[in-house]
Amino acid sequence: MPADLEALLRRLRLPHIRGLAPEVVATAKAQRWEPVEVLRALFTAEAAGRERSALATRRAAAGFPTGKTFQAWKPEISSIPAPTQQALRTLEWVHRRENLVVCGPSGTGKTFLLEALGQQGVEQGLKVAWFTLEGLGVLLRRHRADDTVTKAIARVLRADLVVVDDIGLLPVAQDAAEGLYRLVDAAYEKRSIAVSSNLHPASFDELMPKTLATATVDRLLHHAHVCQTSGDSVRLSQALSGQGVSPLN
Repeated sequence: MPADLEALLRRLRLPHIRGLAPEVVATAKAQRWEPVEVLRALFTAEAAGRERSALATRRAAAGFPTGKTFQAWKPEISSIPAPTQQALRTLEWVHRRENLVVCGPSGTGKTFLLEALGQQGVEQGLKVAWFTLEGLGVLLRRHRADDTVTKAIARVLRADLVVVDDIGLLPVAQDAAEGLYRLVDAAYEKRSIAVSSNLHPASFDELMPKTLATATVDRLLHHAHVCQTSGDSVRLSQALSGQGVSPLN
């Protein structure tokens, strides 16, 4: 490709056209394409490339823990009713700025479900942010010194869906409790919050100061879908049956 044309494509920030242009031009000559076909092929490639880049950016920004998606999800194993699973997967609740609480024993698919929902949201063009309670505490401490906590929470809420995973596994530090309250309060009726917990939110006062727990749960549950999981740990069942590892040679 001529250097001046490549420079122009760089200037116009058309990297996908720049990469594909030599191949498209060669094919167009060999097959005698009409000019409009060449333009269509080049701009289709640019649009597709930008969509892939945007998806990768949203996925990286989300900070998902493992990369689990619905491709590996087995709906029949979950204790959540199938119609509820299907309704959640539409993500209409996110567009309505409603919340989701998934609570139940460890190993019953809570984190898996939330990550798969988040991944699906990212694939549909939504922005997602993933946190643990500890991560919220770190965020609060980092910005408390220069009094920028409110701005930090506002940046988090640029996401359409904010996930807070694994509430209830450990005692909640004061910073983390305050961080959860600030997040839920700022998101109230503006953004969707999804949480997973070993405890029902009604019992959050066992983990954090009662005043903060009451204020947090009040706002969290006002527009929320609550799904309770049950049964034995899927991870433990797989481990006991030898499915958790590859056989040693």
